[in-house]
Amino acid sequence: MSLSVLVVDDEPIARRAVVRLLRDDADIGEIEERGDGAAAVMAIREQSPDLVFLDIQMPVMTGLDVLATIGAKQMPATIFVTAYEQYAVRAFEANAVDYLVKPFSRERFADTLERAKARLRLARGGGSVSAEQLLQTLESLRQRDNWLERIPVRSDEAVLLIDVDDIVWIRANGNTVQIHLNNRTHELRETLASLAARLNPRHFVRIHRSAVINLRRVKTIHPWFNGHHVVTLDTGQQLRMSRYQHEAFLKLVGNRKDD
Repeated sequence: MSLSVLVVDDEPIARRAVVRLLRDDADIGEIEERGDGAAAVMAIREQSPDLVFLDIQMPVMTGLDVLATIGAKQMPATIFVTAYEQYAVRAFEANAVDYLVKPFSRERFADTLERAKARLRLARGGGSVSAEQLLQTLESLRQRDNWLERIPVRSDEAVLLIDVDDIVWIRANGNTVQIHLNNRTHELRETLASLAARLNPRHFVRIHRSAVINLRRVKTIHPWFNGHHVVTLDTGQQLRMSRYQHEAFLKLVGNRKDD
């Protein structure tokens, strides 16, 4: 069989890693790439791929949002690529959901792909590949109150506990992040992707590969150039928004209800 595949991840390096491994498999035909959730929804609706590799923690429109927008019955067979912590992975395992945890080995990728191909063979033979269980599992994860509330950071010889509500924005700095509050900044030894995965996506969004902002601290959004926009926070800080995030970001802000 020849399978069409869609690879969705906001990190180009992560997308290319998946594409390279897919090209080694003789059963894989056409491969498409998308860098955000809104583009993924459009590609799924227009092209109906057989299989989707879908990053969960993307800015503005997450993998969960993609699944909810398409609908369980219309969603192709899906392999989630995730940086979620172990509680989520255990939930996936308990419900037999296909997933890959970054970083993954070539062997782990091959095993996951073989399981997906087996499900697709079953579907083509008259069986079913339903996303109902997948949607139920992901929605239960989404509703769980396991998002970070406080973050421990070092300050001299002490450890401070920062309330996440006090965070204005977070900047990536290699393998560390700079957490910006109203009048001070703290550094934490953690990647931006890892920290963002533990923050409530209703309140924190990634507007650029190096920046996560607190939605409740946004004052204005202004057009810039080449499709980019500038976000002004209530501290006066101005940050560039990736052009791929603007439309979905406005939709999220317009539909969000404060908890």
